[in-house]
Amino acid sequence: MESVPACNQSVEKASRAPQIAGDDARPAKLHEYGDWLNALANIAAIFSYDNNETVLICGNDGFRQAQRDFLENSAAHAGIGMDWRTHFEAFVQSNRPHRNFELRRDGKLGPEYFSCAFGRLTAENGQGEHYLFTAADRTSERTIEKNLRRELLSDGLTALPNRSGFGEEIEDRLANMVWPDNAQFGIIAIDLSRFSRVNESLGPMAGDELLITVAKRLKSSLRQGDVLARIGGNDFAIFARLNNGLSDALHIVQRIKEALSSPIRLSDLQIRVDCAIGCALSTTLDDDPEDVVRKAQAAVKIAKRSGKVEIYRNGVLKEAQRRFSIESRLRDALAQGGLTLAYQPLIHLQTGEITGFEALARWDDPNLGSVPPVEFIAVAEESGLITPLGRWAAYEAAQALSRWDMKFGQPLPVSVNVNLSPIQMARDDVASIFEEALRYSGIVGSRMTAELTESAIIADPDKARKLLFALKDLKMSIAMDDFGTGFSNLASLHSLPIDILKIDRSFVSNMMEDRDKQVIVRTILSLAESLNLKVTAEGIETQELAHALQQLGCWQGQGYHFSKPMNENDAFDYWRARWNFETI
Repeated sequence: MESVPACNQSVEKASRAPQIAGDDARPAKLHEYGDWLNALANIAAIFSYDNNETVLICGNDGFRQAQRDFLENSAAHAGIGMDWRTHFEAFVQSNRPHRNFELRRDGKLGPEYFSCAFGRLTAENGQGEHYLFTAADRTSERTIEKNLRRELLSDGLTALPNRSGFGEEIEDRLANMVWPDNAQFGIIAIDLSRFSRVNESLGPMAGDELLITVAKRLKSSLRQGDVLARIGGNDFAIFARLNNGLSDALHIVQRIKEALSSPIRLSDLQIRVDCAIGCALSTTLDDDPEDVVRKAQAAVKIAKRSGKVEIYRNGVLKEAQRRFSIESRLRDALAQGGLTLAYQPLIHLQTGEITGFEALARWDDPNLGSVPPVEFIAVAEESGLITPLGRWAAYEAAQALSRWDMKFGQPLPVSVNVNLSPIQMARDDVASIFEEALRYSGIVGSRMTAELTESAIIADPDKARKLLFALKDLKMSIAMDDFGTGFSNLASLHSLPIDILKIDRSFVSNMMEDRDKQVIVRTILSLAESLNLKVTAEGIETQELAHALQQLGCWQGQGYHFSKPMNENDAFDYWRARWNFETI
């Protein structure tokens, strides 16, 4: 093609389209166009359209430099638009004042993108129209957008798709893969167990190295067409085509286990990676992928508790949604004072006196109704809300004792037991919390007892030992709750400053009908006596049971036979009524 004329030069006829006008078609003041176009920073040119023929009037320096690319090489590109001539002809035939479109061409360094526009001008001779064409190079912006999009959709550490990218990858596979009849897809969720311990012990760099290595091993277990993503801190997920349903999913699970079976070397240490695995299968290819991902995540939470591979079952997602609702409402309740403490009396079995109360959290929510403690405590531990919940319970129990003292006019001869969660012990400065609770309420430490389970000690024995001795420095008593259901041993009982063993209600409530449980209770009482520990029996429901435990030498008991848990005022009235009766 011959060169495009500058607007201050004579116009010559071109041998190819677009047709360049001869001297007789040249505007009278062509050089004025030239001054105007050359002042534009973008590529620019002016066209006319005569007798179904595109005529180039003139172009600026940028247009002349790009003429070959635009006039000869700007072929249509999928997803970008049609050839510029098609855009021009459609624009001329329309009544629109302007038309915008985008062109793509292959440059030496890769794809280049131009934002183009046509606009209408009145010809200088007053007859017909001229058309202004402009093009702005948007390659750098598109490159930045592409890079930003890649960053938004991928995990910077492992280079795997993140949660958003995972969703797009799934949609792409579902739309473009060839699927056999009756095929399904499945989501396999993987949660690395004890990952936080690696971060805490070896530092975040070691944790990152572990994640990268795990990602590589998981990738090696994929089949063609599967997608691996990192959807959370230590959470991975796999999208898999399932031609044979559950058997295919379990085969992939086996490959995952094999990939992670050998230890991973971090610095000078060999780390064995354990993981919880949950699976969810679609019923058809039309199922919402995001819904299947949520089901897999619900299954993996169950797997973390069971220690087994879990397949999503109907109702599990509903349970997960309820737990989420409980977490959200519990967060609000803690912030707005929506919880209360109930107090169940502890009775001295030999004298019948009330020696104290166990403080138990209770929650009546306006939307959820009365939420059982076993339900909201589990959610609190899972979500981290157990820390503010535990703090509130310690402060409130100490304040309740102080208020009772004020009502009575002198300190009551009772103590209050407060339960400690293993999660709370691991994450919070429990000793400082109790020190503050005692100081703020003016209560001496001997009037409060901390109850903890055997599992709390086993989780981190050294930290538990330091905490227990710190509580003893506050003169508090220590009770081991649910004794007999965990894994503690005689060595821990002997070395830790424990004062009281609480026999779990599962051994107590029907011991009169079960000889084996009677033997267990006798054994615990004998063990406690040899270690100079007191014993509290939980779950006393009948007078017969209370009398039997009294005969066995049990120190203290609690249960519905004596009283259900009561609110603060009722608990004080209960104590005062029995105290008045005992002093008569």
